[in-house]
Amino acid sequence: MGEFFLKILFCLLFLKSSHGGKPYMGYKEASSYTTTAIPGGYDYIVIGGGTAGCPLAATLSEKYSVLLLERGGSPYGNINVSRFENFHISLADLTSGSPSQAFVSTDGVINARARVLGGGTCINAGFYSRASPSYVRKAGWDGELVNKSFPWVERQIVQWPDLAPWQKALRDGLLGAGVAPFNGYTYDHVFGTKVGGTIFDKDGFRHTAADLLSAGRPENLHVLIHASVQRILFDTRGGRPRAIGVLFKDENGDWHQAPLSSSGGGGGDVILSSGAIGSPQLLLLSGIGPRVDLEKIGIPVVSENAFVGKGMADNPMNSIFIPSKRPIKQSLIQTVGITKFGAFIEASNGYSQSPRASTATTASCPPRCVYAVRTIEKIVHTGSFADLAADDEYPMEVLLNMSVRANVNFVPKHTNDTKSVEQFCRDTVITIWHYHGGCQVGKVVGKDYRVVGVDGLRVVDGSTFVSSPGTNPQATVMMMGRYVGVKILRERLGTGVEI
Repeated sequence: MGEFFLKILFCLLFLKSSHGGKPYMGYKEASSYTTTAIPGGYDYIVIGGGTAGCPLAATLSEKYSVLLLERGGSPYGNINVSRFENFHISLADLTSGSPSQAFVSTDGVINARARVLGGGTCINAGFYSRASPSYVRKAGWDGELVNKSFPWVERQIVQWPDLAPWQKALRDGLLGAGVAPFNGYTYDHVFGTKVGGTIFDKDGFRHTAADLLSAGRPENLHVLIHASVQRILFDTRGGRPRAIGVLFKDENGDWHQAPLSSSGGGGGDVILSSGAIGSPQLLLLSGIGPRVDLEKIGIPVVSENAFVGKGMADNPMNSIFIPSKRPIKQSLIQTVGITKFGAFIEASNGYSQSPRASTATTASCPPRCVYAVRTIEKIVHTGSFADLAADDEYPMEVLLNMSVRANVNFVPKHTNDTKSVEQFCRDTVITIWHYHGGCQVGKVVGKDYRVVGVDGLRVVDGSTFVSSPGTNPQATVMMMGRYVGVKILRERLGTGVEI
């Protein structure tokens, strides 16, 4: 009876929201794959059903056959993904079926990567903020198409948050500390203080990139979960290698080969959308990368490229934990201060395991942490926080020492040495999960995201970025999936095609 009740509850969760986005239930297990589904192969094979891969696959399916392969499972029915209040539980889940996969960087920072249909949008804090116009120009993107692609995402899964008490206090505190002007509710990346969008609806239900698959053409879009791609297959008989398909394992460990269509002059592609870690990794496993590295581990070289896996970076985060006077309604990121000294200041609250009623985390990223800590000190002592934060009990030096002990990483700590803010910044560095690079434009791929040195292969995800866009990259990465999908359709069907 209990199991039946839970299943009914999950269905209610799927259908509860009246927002534009709706769950995508057209996926199948990888073991169901058959070569007879699309005789002759697919026009496009997208590896990775994540933040970029889902909108990309949905867009391409409007005109062509698409196979989308995701190594993880479904986000639907997992309340640690779907429910706002379970955000931290999902990240702490270390089981093999978890939607997040933990790893530790070489400098001792604990991190996680997504392993679920919908990618990082299933395990992040939900904040939605566009890249700045200067970022768009630097990326060489068509501004008009960018401004059509962002709303395509937003109509389906994004809305404005109901500002929580802690977020209101942060908004007023930022303004009191001089992070001005107040820009109101906006998706735009602008200096000052603003309230951004969210992929959580009014009922606390998360909408993800997986929902964007519902915009695809069902008869053309085949989505397999628990499909772990092992390598890309190439035809090397000619003068230049061409991607012709992929080799993947299903949930039972059985192997499958999925081919690209050979019709239409070979116009289709294998498209890597496996993220900053997965995409360069799969290129290397498939024989594209530095020759010395590949030969060292016995991988035949298909195309030598010294830049694969290089230039990877992650935005650092430093958190200050502030005990509250009383229980406060939980909140994830809603308000952000975008400073001119290069830091973003934002906060969440109500997720601590401490016996105190509520603990807030105030974060700043990227570098120039010292200026951010000094700004946070001003924020905490504004009147906005007087009714919420127990700042009278905890001077800033005490808060910093508490934060040194609370921040979890494997970096050597210097507790009681927080008079040096620089030392505090070094000791407490953690991630904000915005890693990027590894397949950068101009080094591994061209401006059309085609992999240099081979045909029939592209990379479309955050691994192509030199820097992370905006205060949170998910908006830009989803937009990029839609944007590149439309560009590809226009390449094949003509520039006048309206999608």
